[in-house]
Amino acid sequence: MDSKWGDPIVEPKKLAIPPNRKDFLNRLEIYLAKRDGVDKLLKVSRYAVKIILASSISDEPLAARLKSFESSVGVSRKAFRLGKFVQNVNALRTSVSLRDSLFLSVVAYGGEGFYYFIEQFVWLAKSGLIDKKHLPALQKWSAWCEFVGYFGSVGLKLKDLRKIWVQEKCLSASIEIAVLREIGCSDEQEKLRKLIEKKKMKYLSVIQDFADGLMALADIRDGRGRLSAPVIVSSAGLLSAVISTHKNWTSC
Repeated sequence: MDSKWGDPIVEPKKLAIPPNRKDFLNRLEIYLAKRDGVDKLLKVSRYAVKIILASSISDEPLAARLKSFESSVGVSRKAFRLGKFVQNVNALRTSVSLRDSLFLSVVAYGGEGFYYFIEQFVWLAKSGLIDKKHLPALQKWSAWCEFVGYFGSVGLKLKDLRKIWVQEKCLSASIEIAVLREIGCSDEQEKLRKLIEKKKMKYLSVIQDFADGLMALADIRDGRGRLSAPVIVSSAGLLSAVISTHKNWTSC
């Protein structure tokens, strides 16, 4: 294109932005708009504080403030679980048609659904609306439901991992053949990249389930046993929170 003076007009080049790379603040806005996003940030802060408290702070006023903060965040997180059991009900309805994993689905979504349902009453008891004499029984039932649910959840994820391994082997074999024959295989390579990323996230989910299961077991045993030590349980909680935060962030 030329200007009216005859000199060529140089058009500025448009910078190509990868479709999966978003502006940080826009991505943060999407993340914080999610219920799980805020919940997991609260979880990170809570268990980070619990680790500090478990390390024996000598400053008593500071320890008291941290303990108050940790307790407040714990109650706040329970408020974010209001109605969350509905997603487990819907997941259970969807999985009815999957005959090969129906039992695991019932255990996973049923256990987690009952856990979230009971947690609503735990929150009401801690908030003072329900008599606190019911709190120990509610917390015990909640911990048992959560613990049972993780058996089904881990089972489902291990089945998914087996399927991913088979798909990964098939794709790798196809790419090797294409390379030997000097045939383009960019689509297969992209599928393999996404499959490897999916496998990594699934591994992280299994680790998270084990960490959360350890915390649920500690609640069932009322803090008794070596694996129920405050530092171990708090570290498991922080690990689970960091993994959850990473998964939620990458989905934004």
